Order: sequence, then C-alpha cells, then structure tokens
Amino acid sequence: MSTIHRNPNVMWREEDDALAEAGDALARGEDAGEIGTAVLFSGGTMLSVNYLGMEIWKLCDNRTVDGIVAALLEQFEVEEDVLRADVRAFLDELAVKGFIVYAE
Repeated sequence: MSTIHRNPNVMWREEDDALAEAGDALARGEDAGEIGTAVLFSGGTMLSVNYLGMEIWKLCDNRTVDGIVAALLEQFEVEEDVLRADVRAFLDELAVKGFIVYAE
C-alpha cells in the first residue's frame, strides 16, 4: 500500500487566530469547514486549508490513507466512509498541486 509524504519544498504555516476561531466553532458543535486555519505555499501556488485539511496535511508523514483515516477517527466524530472520501478527495487535490507524493 502506498505511503503519503509531504513535498519538502512546500512551506506552510498555521494561522493562530483562525485556528482558535475554528476550535471555538467546533467546541460549540458548529461547522468550521469554511475557516482557513493554515496556508500551504509551493512554486507560486497557495492553498488555504481548513481545520480538517490541516490535520490531514500533518499526517502526511509516511502514513497510508488507512493510517490517516484511523488517526482522524480518534479526533473527529464522523462516519468512517464519509471521512475516508473527504481524505481521499483532499489528498488527490494535494497530489495534483504537487504538495504530496505517494511512495510504495
């Protein structure tokens, strides 16, 4: 099974104020999906990611999709199949932009 790795040329930073805002919204049971909590930069491309996207990004450290999903299921109350679809879609977007690579 393929493992996922962050491209070392990608610069990234978490936005503290937005992270706090997203954390507060999640604590209230609200959707924080539209709050950009981090920014990824590479080769003139910038991508703003939400709280879940940032957590997925952090887990792209030689894990498989199954490993990422398992780690996220410990943090989020969500159906596994829904989470898996979201993870795959986001990883596909990151791969197209060259932000991650898959390795055997």
